[in-house]
Amino acid sequence: MDTSPLASSPPLDFKTRTIEVDDKRIKLQIWDTAGQERFRTITNAYYRGAMGILLVYDVTDETSFNNIRNWIRNIEQHASDNVNKILVGNKADMDESKRAVPTSRGQALADEYGIKFFETSARTNLNVEEVFFSVAKDIKQRLTDTDSRVEPATIRMNQTDKASGSGQQNSACCGT
Repeated sequence: MDTSPLASSPPLDFKTRTIEVDDKRIKLQIWDTAGQERFRTITNAYYRGAMGILLVYDVTDETSFNNIRNWIRNIEQHASDNVNKILVGNKADMDESKRAVPTSRGQALADEYGIKFFETSARTNLNVEEVFFSVAKDIKQRLTDTDSRVEPATIRMNQTDKASGSGQQNSACCGT
C-alpha cells in the first residue's frame, strides 16, 4: 500500500466539451491539475499548445490566490504570448464569513495582468457557462483577427483550482 502524499491526491482530471459560438462548433479540452506541483511537468507541455487558460483560485483559500502569480509566470515561460487567460475565483457561493479573498482583490489582480475576471461556483453552476463561453469567444475572435482557421479548434485550458474533495465541482463545468 502506497502511503506517500501523492497517493492520496486527486488524479489529473480531463473533460471534453463542445460548445457553439456564433454558429461555430468549438471543442474545449479542460485539464484540471488542481494546482498540484506533481502535474507541473505535464502542464508545461500543454501550455505550448494551449489557446486559452483558466486560472482558478478558491475564494476561501488565500494560498490558492497567492499561487496565481506563480502560475502566470509559468504561463509566460511556456505558453504562446497571445494565449487567452481568464482569472476565476471559485466558491463564490460560500458564506462571506468563510471568504479569504474579496472580489476586489481578484479584480485588481486581473486588471494588473490585463485579463478578464469572473467569480463562479462550480457547486451551484454560477457563471460557469459564462466563463467557458467568454474564453471560447475571445479565442475565436483572436483567430478571426489573424485570419486563422477556426473550425475545428481545440482549446486546452489548465484549471488551477485547489481540489475541494467534492465530485460536484468537476461535473458542473462539463455536463458529465
